[in-house]
Amino acid sequence: MKKERGRLGRQIVLSMGLVSSITMLIAFVGSIVIYGLLYLFAPPSGPLTPDDLFIPDPRDYLIFAILLLIGLVVAVVIASRLARRILAPLNSLAESARRIAAGDLEARALPGDRSLGETAHLVDDFNAMAVRLQRMTSDMTAWNAAIAHELRTPLTILRGRLQGMKDGVFKPDEAQIRGLLFQVEGLTRLVDDLHIVTLQDIGRLEMRMEPTRIDVEIRHAVDSVSDTLHEAGFAVEVDLADVVVACDGARIRQALLALLDNARRYAVPGRLRIALVLHESTFTLGVEDDGPGLAPEFAQQVFEPFTRADASRSRKFGGSGLGLSVVRAIALAHGGQAVYRRSAVGGSIFELVLPRG
Repeated sequence: MKKERGRLGRQIVLSMGLVSSITMLIAFVGSIVIYGLLYLFAPPSGPLTPDDLFIPDPRDYLIFAILLLIGLVVAVVIASRLARRILAPLNSLAESARRIAAGDLEARALPGDRSLGETAHLVDDFNAMAVRLQRMTSDMTAWNAAIAHELRTPLTILRGRLQGMKDGVFKPDEAQIRGLLFQVEGLTRLVDDLHIVTLQDIGRLEMRMEPTRIDVEIRHAVDSVSDTLHEAGFAVEVDLADVVVACDGARIRQALLALLDNARRYAVPGRLRIALVLHESTFTLGVEDDGPGLAPEFAQQVFEPFTRADASRSRKFGGSGLGLSVVRAIALAHGGQAVYRRSAVGGSIFELVLPRG
């Protein structure tokens, strides 16, 4: 590699020397040609003397050779310094690329002299790419660990129950079958949620956009879980505007159900308000509870996958930690956004802000 670096430096020096030599040669020959043309088309008046004719003699060629040598020396010195300035960040960039390829994701290139704007920008872009690659690798590692953790519990239960039924410890009655189906349904929801979040991350989550009575879709979603919410101690209030918007009604129901399930798991029993508000170019679907709300530091990452509030601040009834991530994925796929804010009474308000068009 050092041999290749030296080769590049020599190429820069030789190129600069060659350019300097060609430039001086063009200047020398061009002066003779221009002088000859001027003499041809605009000859001087009066008789000509030998001094009026520019005919190079050996002394002229000697002067030109000396000037050419001086130009070459100056060009080599300037080219050497320029080569060092150019090669320093490029060498750092190549070294960092090799370290990253070897698995050292913390490697970063040094921009060196920032007066070479394009080279400095190249190094900055490389470092930004390295930071993003390191973050993606860390996120992937965290995802794998979180997925393994979420899958371990239901799979352990399923294996234990099935092994117990095989060994005769458990009777394969209706209660056992219902418990096994519950675990399978949990696994199915986890896989579906992971599928949605992953598709959105790679920009492949497709929506079936069509004119939809969004208020009707919301009422259907609320009716499907109203008994469960009432049993958990929630009084549901619905405030909807009658409107037809272009959206994927099934995905909107899925997002709303995720918000309601999140409220059932983490909010204190009380009022649960579902509101649909129309704006000029957007509409907002919000779910508001009576508390306890989220800590400011947790609210910034509430829509990230596999994040949960602290157990001392909320009632925890299981869940994969993907529900709010699914809500955000559906909002983004619609060209909107998912928002959390604290209510006036200290509760939580989760909103889907989506375009009406």
